[in-house]
Amino acid sequence: ESVEGGEHLGRYSFVGCNPRAIIRQDGSRVELIENGKVTEAFTVSRDSADPRAVKDGLEVVERVMRKFHPVTVPGLPRFTGGAIGFIGYEFIHDVEPVVPRPPHDELGVPTMYFLIADQLMIFDRVAQTITILVNAVLEDSASPAEAYENAMGEIERLVSLLEQPAEHHPITVPDEVPSLPFKSNVSKEKFFANVETSKKYITAGDIIQVVGSQRFSTAIKASPMDVYRAARSVNPSPYMFLLELNGFSLVGASPEIHVRCEDRQVEIRPIAGTRPRGKTHEADVALEKELLADPKERAEHVMLVDLARNDLGRVCDFGSVVVKDLMIIERYSHVMHIVSQVEGTLSAERSLYDLMRATFPAGTLSGAPKIRAMQIISELEQTTRGSYGGAVGYFSFNGNLDTCITIRTALIKDGKAYVQAGGGWVNDSTPEAEFQETVNKSKAMLKAVAMAEGFLKAP
Repeated sequence: ESVEGGEHLGRYSFVGCNPRAIIRQDGSRVELIENGKVTEAFTVSRDSADPRAVKDGLEVVERVMRKFHPVTVPGLPRFTGGAIGFIGYEFIHDVEPVVPRPPHDELGVPTMYFLIADQLMIFDRVAQTITILVNAVLEDSASPAEAYENAMGEIERLVSLLEQPAEHHPITVPDEVPSLPFKSNVSKEKFFANVETSKKYITAGDIIQVVGSQRFSTAIKASPMDVYRAARSVNPSPYMFLLELNGFSLVGASPEIHVRCEDRQVEIRPIAGTRPRGKTHEADVALEKELLADPKERAEHVMLVDLARNDLGRVCDFGSVVVKDLMIIERYSHVMHIVSQVEGTLSAERSLYDLMRATFPAGTLSGAPKIRAMQIISELEQTTRGSYGGAVGYFSFNGNLDTCITIRTALIKDGKAYVQAGGGWVNDSTPEAEFQETVNKSKAMLKAVAMAEGFLKAP
């Protein structure tokens, strides 16, 4: 759902029910799971002679999605079902095999995980209504009448569930958010050394910029839903999501589009350049002026706008890629950012899946040039990023795509919460400032995790 914005962005909340199938990629293995069982398995491989070989997990998502032929129904929101899930940062090793895999994997989450959602509850906060939507899927042996009856039966089942009295679990938010012992996966000294090493690569001409990061973690007992409730309150954002998956959950409040495509019109909104919010209006305005006047921030931002233009140029019609907005300020609960908007028209011979591959990962989470920057990230960080720096969103049955970058997100797994943040390092970066930027970017989600842990629930 989207919390900020007017009717266009913030009108609907979507809740998926009973996914028809799951596509999950772990390393080189991709599974199609139906009714709790693996019905097909594939191997990510360049061996064209292998009938089970696919170039990546997105190829399997595309194959499954090709089977759905939606009918347009007037009055419904733009999303009426499709593949919802996430692509982790390690998908880069399928897109760009020359990027080495880091030696350590501390998180153990899949490379990719998509749910085929053909049943939705849609809350319309303008009309104050709930719409239950079930796609009537015509199976090979079923008639249209049978498909319709099955869909109506599912709608009646979901209506019956909604009509049941809900369990009442009131919570009390304590006056003070508890302090949790968040621990970074890298020492401050190592973080500083990584910045300095990156600057040597920049001086040598390998890269112009690289996006380094650190990951904070703490043990928690709070449920993913409680963390989501807290995040929705602490940091309302254009992309709010809760994905409760098999063995782990993602709770996100992302401010940044990865890529969006509606009716073949493509949009990317690079975010680069950050300042904390001021405590007063005057201080806030002063910080905005200082941010926009900072030559380092401006140069970094323009470079990432150019990177977005280049990415779209690979899959969009020649001459269609334009910069619509350049360097405007967007404000969030704890920080403000410089934002631009790049648009284009997806070429007729290209698919949504080609678009995702061409733009992955976002330049704002890797650097420039992308491939060399990602190689340096693997060298410096020495561990997988998991969901961080990837994308969360959907490929819809009706041919649209909407994804955000997986930032301002908590991974909840095995009783721990993980929050990762990074920043763009350039030649005049200072280690202390870059370290503090990752702390500032993490604050809102760390606060949400701590707040959820402090919820006092009535028995």
